[in-house]
Amino acid sequence: MPLDRNQIAQRAALELRDGFYVNLGIGMPTLVANYVPAGMQVWLQSENGLLGMGAFPDDDAVDPDLINAGKQTVTGVPGHSFFSSADSFAMIRGGHIDLAILGAMEISQEGDIANWMIPGKLVKGMGGAMDLVAGVKRVVVMMEHVNKKGESKIIPQCTLPLTGRRCIDLVITELCVLEMDKDRRRYALKELAPGVSVEEVLAKTTAEILVPATVGTVSCC
Repeated sequence: MPLDRNQIAQRAALELRDGFYVNLGIGMPTLVANYVPAGMQVWLQSENGLLGMGAFPDDDAVDPDLINAGKQTVTGVPGHSFFSSADSFAMIRGGHIDLAILGAMEISQEGDIANWMIPGKLVKGMGGAMDLVAGVKRVVVMMEHVNKKGESKIIPQCTLPLTGRRCIDLVITELCVLEMDKDRRRYALKELAPGVSVEEVLAKTTAEILVPATVGTVSCC
């Protein structure tokens, strides 16, 4: 059974480590804030100038002035702080963010990512993704394996404008988890969603991927 969006977020949350400074991209990655493991202190950072985001608020606890970079209302954990977006980007560009969890429209077999625009469609701006993939220590992508037409989003070479080159470390989709082999510059199949076969992943992936003799099962959910 393929993972749903919340299960993908739960699996991504397993990449968090105590004390990490983490940036969550717009869209599905924001769900990771709801699954920080109990007893772990993780500082979630947003480009608009917030450090210490918590889970999404209940309806009776919404503060319209407390938002993330995607304009969603959020909560703050004890000790959270506010500062200018210039300071926020200085954290990113200065290499002070341990992990970025981002969405993607396309990714290539060598670890390139395209996640900020589709030519001909109106976009509000590129946000902080280009800075993030260049400045953070580790990049995790969580996304659907195929697009709305059923076409693979994990492809030999990106066709959309790139956000960054050779920057992805781990990919989590509804079907599997792929980890970049940095020596061979190809993703290796690390885990399968329960009930999903290697053959299904290969059928829905046009990129070349490595299939080891033993593949684990996603066990977060």
